[in-house]
Amino acid sequence: MFGDYYNGKRVLLTGHTGFKGSWLAEWLCSLGAEVHGYALDPQPHEVLYDQLGLSARLASDTRADLADRAALAATVDRCRPDIVLHLAAQPLVRLSYEIPLETFATNVMGTAHVLDALRSAGRPCALVCVTTDKCYENREWLHAYREEDAMGGHDPYSASKGAAELVISSYRRSFFGSDSGIRLASARAGNVIGGGDWALDRIVPDCIRALRQGRSIPVRNKIATRPWQHVLEPVGGYLHLAASLATSADPGEFASAFNFGPNLTSNRTVADLVRELIKHTGGEWNDASDPLARHEASKLNLAIDKAFHMLEWQPVWSFADTLAMTAAWYLGDGAGESATELTRRQIAAYQSAAASAGIPWACA
Repeated sequence: MFGDYYNGKRVLLTGHTGFKGSWLAEWLCSLGAEVHGYALDPQPHEVLYDQLGLSARLASDTRADLADRAALAATVDRCRPDIVLHLAAQPLVRLSYEIPLETFATNVMGTAHVLDALRSAGRPCALVCVTTDKCYENREWLHAYREEDAMGGHDPYSASKGAAELVISSYRRSFFGSDSGIRLASARAGNVIGGGDWALDRIVPDCIRALRQGRSIPVRNKIATRPWQHVLEPVGGYLHLAASLATSADPGEFASAFNFGPNLTSNRTVADLVRELIKHTGGEWNDASDPLARHEASKLNLAIDKAFHMLEWQPVWSFADTLAMTAAWYLGDGAGESATELTRRQIAAYQSAAASAGIPWACA
């Protein structure tokens, strides 16, 4: 995988205790990387990290805030990373209405603190900052957003991620030129689903909680469309982008923003997603829309042409595959199967499907 690039490489992963961070840490460990984590303690719902037993397999596990500049600097100095994958964030739209200042502090200034720690260290590395598909100024149009479209955001979460992209661009142009040794890209993906996610106000965890409690699934925004993708799709994109950044003969070739999203056929409504999920899990759902609810975008789609043409990256699993794999993980977990085995099996299945499709990162 990835040309065996990660074997023996030192990787600093922020947000390693979260949902995507846990999947990414598991995959990195399987690739032979020396993984150093930096994050807050997991929230009560964030159990996947412990389920996977990652603390025993990481080279270091620093629990600190992104606002702690001394801790960040010490972590960078200690682990001397070849690759930095910055995922740590406040990731929830509805929560951002309740804690807007904390959301901006974590997502904007937290990103600036990571970038500045690396600037101060001056050690060559490849750095991928993960933002979101919601960083774009959403005009509720049907066509897909491209990397050159304007940043924006109605809610504090989306606005904070758009602002983070501006910070990333500024550091790239101001400090991380071709002679700096630091190669910086951003990755925009969202509406990620998969086993082990128990966040509040996310549709799949809400579904699984309701089903396990024998309740009808409440669906609050059934007509909203999203580019649904399995967690392994963007995570694979981050790994491929970081390896490409690090190994390119041209320091600026991949030092820019990239969208990682599904094919157009996976841009489906929330109701479509719930119907597809309960084909595997059983259960029923009800319309729980609230006309007085806080604003959430009703349409969102990403153009992935740039990742396809420059990175030769493309999605592996269809909408049906994504829901089948997601359901299989939760069903297995509910039946008492090992989360580690479930996760490793799905990573292996994803790698195998990518290799069968001839996708370069899986065939190198």
